[in-house]
Amino acid sequence: MVDLSLSKPSEIVKRICERLRTDRLALEMTQADVSERAGIGTNTVSNLEAGRNVGFENLVRAAMVLGRSKELENLFLPKLETLDDILRYENSAKRYRIKRKSDNA
Repeated sequence: MVDLSLSKPSEIVKRICERLRTDRLALEMTQADVSERAGIGTNTVSNLEAGRNVGFENLVRAAMVLGRSKELENLFLPKLETLDDILRYENSAKRYRIKRKSDNA
């Protein structure tokens, strides 16, 4: 597995797009197959694989068609290494309203 922490965003996009294409070919699917199942255009699949105009929702749709939903679930999981991390995470999930400033203040 490659450590992406030292990669540029464009390099990460390129690597993800290459994997998308590799997965599609491994599943013996055409770009038209993926586009039909994902509800996106064939040109969109081509653009995704080439790293052009990569819209997040379109990437998610294509990844789901290719059986990569589990990987999507693992994106942005909270880092909960200590009890303080857990408590901070739980408290941040609560909705807080900011009080309006009164005109008299």
